[in-house]
Formats: sequence, C-alpha cells, structure tokens
Amino acid sequence: MKDGIHPKYSPATIKCACGAEYRVGSTARDIHIGICAACHPFFTGKQKYVDAAGRVEKFKKRYAKKETVA
Repeated sequence: MKDGIHPKYSPATIKCACGAEYRVGSTARDIHIGICAACHPFFTGKQKYVDAAGRVEKFKKRYAKKETVA
C-alpha cells in the first residue's frame, strides 16, 4: 500500500436509535443509525407499526377519491 493516500482506520462506535452500541473498525469515528439487528423486525420476529408525523393519513387524504359533479 502506498503511504499517505489511505484514510486512517481506527476503532469506531455504531449507535442505534434503540440504544444498542457496537464497536467496530472504520474510517469514521462515530456512526448513528436508525435501525439495527437488535430492533429490526426481521431479526426480532416482532412487527412494528411506525407512522411518522401522520404520513399515512396525509397520503390517504391527498389521494382519496373526490366526488364528481355530474
């Protein structure tokens, strides 16, 4: 490998929104993620329903059928 062209590789901490922390090696120091193996429905077997800021209602309202005047 050539000297001086590669980023510094060092220990890093990955923090999930659920509170889980993982220690890995990376070129970035701290990494924040929204979902990990400890809280992902595929790995936990539990399904979560997340409706952030009423997005489903906004979608239904926007694309609801409108009555037509004949």
